[in-house]
Amino acid sequence: MTKEHEITDDMIQMIANNAVREAQRKSLENGIPNVYSKNGVLYFQLPDGTITMDNPFEKGELKERLDILTKKNF
Repeated sequence: MTKEHEITDDMIQMIANNAVREAQRKSLENGIPNVYSKNGVLYFQLPDGTITMDNPFEKGELKERLDILTKKNF
Protein backbone atom coordinates (compact mmCIF):
# COMPACT_ATOMS: atom_id res chain seq x y z
CA MET A 1 0.00 0.00 0.00
CA THR A 2 1.37 3.40 -0.88
CA LYS A 3 1.83 6.08 1.75
CA GLU A 4 -1.01 8.19 0.29
CA HIS A 5 -3.44 5.26 0.63
CA GLU A 6 -2.33 4.20 4.10
CA ILE A 7 -5.04 3.90 6.73
CA THR A 8 -4.00 5.64 9.93
CA ASP A 9 -5.13 5.05 13.51
CA ASP A 10 -6.70 8.52 13.46
CA MET A 11 -8.77 7.60 10.40
CA ILE A 12 -9.99 4.40 12.04
CA GLN A 13 -10.88 6.31 15.21
CA MET A 14 -12.80 8.93 13.22
CA ILE A 15 -14.77 6.29 11.31
CA ALA A 16 -15.57 4.42 14.55
CA ASN A 17 -16.66 7.61 16.34
CA ASN A 18 -18.95 8.55 13.46
CA ALA A 19 -20.47 5.06 13.41
CA VAL A 20 -21.16 5.19 17.17
CA ARG A 21 -22.79 8.63 16.93
CA GLU A 22 -24.99 7.43 14.05
CA ALA A 23 -26.03 4.31 15.97
CA GLN A 24 -26.86 6.42 19.05
CA ARG A 25 -28.94 8.82 16.94
CA LYS A 26 -30.84 5.96 15.30
CA SER A 27 -31.54 4.34 18.66
CA LEU A 28 -33.05 7.53 20.03
CA GLU A 29 -35.09 8.03 16.85
CA ASN A 30 -36.51 4.51 17.34
CA GLY A 31 -37.41 5.16 20.98
CA ILE A 32 -34.52 3.15 22.42
CA PRO A 33 -32.43 4.80 25.14
CA ASN A 34 -28.67 5.01 24.90
CA VAL A 35 -26.87 3.42 27.85
CA TYR A 36 -23.62 4.71 29.30
CA SER A 37 -21.47 3.58 32.20
CA LYS A 38 -19.34 5.86 34.33
CA ASN A 39 -17.45 4.47 37.31
CA GLY A 40 -19.60 1.34 37.15
CA VAL A 41 -22.89 3.29 37.29
CA LEU A 42 -25.36 2.95 34.40
CA TYR A 43 -26.92 6.07 32.94
CA PHE A 44 -29.72 6.06 30.38
CA GLN A 45 -30.24 8.81 27.81
CA LEU A 46 -33.91 8.79 26.92
CA PRO A 47 -35.22 9.80 23.47
CA ASP A 48 -36.38 13.15 24.90
CA GLY A 49 -32.79 13.90 26.00
CA THR A 50 -33.33 13.18 29.70
CA ILE A 51 -30.44 11.46 31.47
CA THR A 52 -31.50 9.11 34.29
CA MET A 53 -30.17 6.28 36.40
CA ASP A 54 -33.63 4.64 36.43
CA ASN A 55 -33.59 1.67 34.08
CA PRO A 56 -36.37 2.27 31.53
CA PHE A 57 -36.29 -1.43 30.57
CA GLU A 58 -37.63 -2.41 34.01
CA LYS A 59 -41.09 -0.85 33.58
CA GLY A 60 -43.51 0.57 31.08
CA GLU A 61 -43.46 0.31 27.30
CA LEU A 62 -39.79 -0.57 26.98
CA LYS A 63 -40.16 -3.46 29.44
CA GLU A 64 -43.15 -4.74 27.44
CA ARG A 65 -41.19 -4.50 24.18
CA LEU A 66 -38.18 -6.22 25.74
CA ASP A 67 -40.39 -9.01 27.13
CA ILE A 68 -41.87 -9.62 23.68
CA LEU A 69 -38.43 -9.75 22.09
CA THR A 70 -36.96 -12.10 24.68
CA LYS A 71 -39.94 -14.45 24.48
CA LYS A 72 -39.55 -14.72 20.71
CA ASN A 73 -35.83 -15.44 20.89
CA PHE A 74 -35.52 -17.64 23.96
